[in-house]
Amino acid sequence: MQAPPETAASALAPALQSWIEILQAARLDGRPVHPVGGGSKAFLCPPPAPDALALHTGAHRGIVAYEPSELVVTARAGTPLAEIEALLATQGQHLAFEPPHFGPGATLGGAVAAGLSGPARASAGALRDFVLGVHVLNGRGQYLEFGGQVMKNVAGYDLSRVLAGSWGSLGVLAQASLKVLPLPPAEATLRFDLPQAAALEQLARWRALPLPLNASCWVRDLSAAHAPEHLYVRLRGAAAAVAAACPQMLTAARGERLDATACAADWQACREQTLPFFTQPPAPDAALWRLSVAPTSATLDAPWPTLIEWHGGLRWVWAPLNQAAPLRAWAQAQGGHATLWRSPQSAAVADADHNATATQAAMRLTPPAPALQAIHQRLKAEFDPDGLLNPGRWGWGL
Repeated sequence: MQAPPETAASALAPALQSWIEILQAARLDGRPVHPVGGGSKAFLCPPPAPDALALHTGAHRGIVAYEPSELVVTARAGTPLAEIEALLATQGQHLAFEPPHFGPGATLGGAVAAGLSGPARASAGALRDFVLGVHVLNGRGQYLEFGGQVMKNVAGYDLSRVLAGSWGSLGVLAQASLKVLPLPPAEATLRFDLPQAAALEQLARWRALPLPLNASCWVRDLSAAHAPEHLYVRLRGAAAAVAAACPQMLTAARGERLDATACAADWQACREQTLPFFTQPPAPDAALWRLSVAPTSATLDAPWPTLIEWHGGLRWVWAPLNQAAPLRAWAQAQGGHATLWRSPQSAAVADADHNATATQAAMRLTPPAPALQAIHQRLKAEFDPDGLLNPGRWGWGL
């Protein structure tokens, strides 16, 4: 598959011309380039090299096109996510994959570069499934266009997906077209008092049924004396489907239906990781681990605080750094991988020097299999032959 010819630099917006100048200067000096959007997800990445040139994308913003009847929105990379979501809401539409913001400065370019999806990911799909096309500047300073604005467009479609979750290591995203969906006409949240194993078994049974499952969250409330264990399930879809599913599920597991307004704020907090589970580490030496595994994976037999999303497919665990090996071994045995999402509070002093910070960054990811690593290297060589763009970040798609 070949990319279309790059657009002439003279025809580009001033912001894009400045990006090309930065990339050309970096090539001459042999310096790395660090694309910067809103910075809301910087905590997930290794720090840029001290001599890296910052390439700020925030000035290149604005909605390029929005066709509600076609379910497509196109916007420039620096456009705030909140602005896009507000526009979609006026037409009763939304980004079904619920990209987390992690801060008020979150941009479209940062969302696509990170490739992160929220609570509905297991049912609605991942961010990369909704990317129809992208415009990008590669490491040579060439302006390339991949994909288009319709799902039928095949040319370059897979390359658009590759750029989702590449963390700016393949190119600097300039523009993206995303598929949007109508807001569901009905929604309900149910709560069940179930231990982890029973909750996973019940979710497995429900996944096999024609139910409008949209999101789930199991958590044990360690702040309470008796540490209750709750499974929350969000249903979305046609009013008749949601109405029929509620009594069926409540009877099967003896749960209760919760207030919709209060639950909307809770699901938003789950998406943005502002729930107490995420904001209150159990101990200063506890690190937050993200285990992406098959939904059918067994219960993780460990004493650490745990939160489970994606109908069993995403496990969040607070555990010390010295548990990296067993956590990764368990995740790999389940066909998945473990990521160090947040370092311990006690690491703040140790991370004062660059070497300690680099060590923390190196621990974040499970090394990819040799075959996958070879694919990564070939893609990097094609998009960024000089290795200028965020060196060391390829493979950070979560």
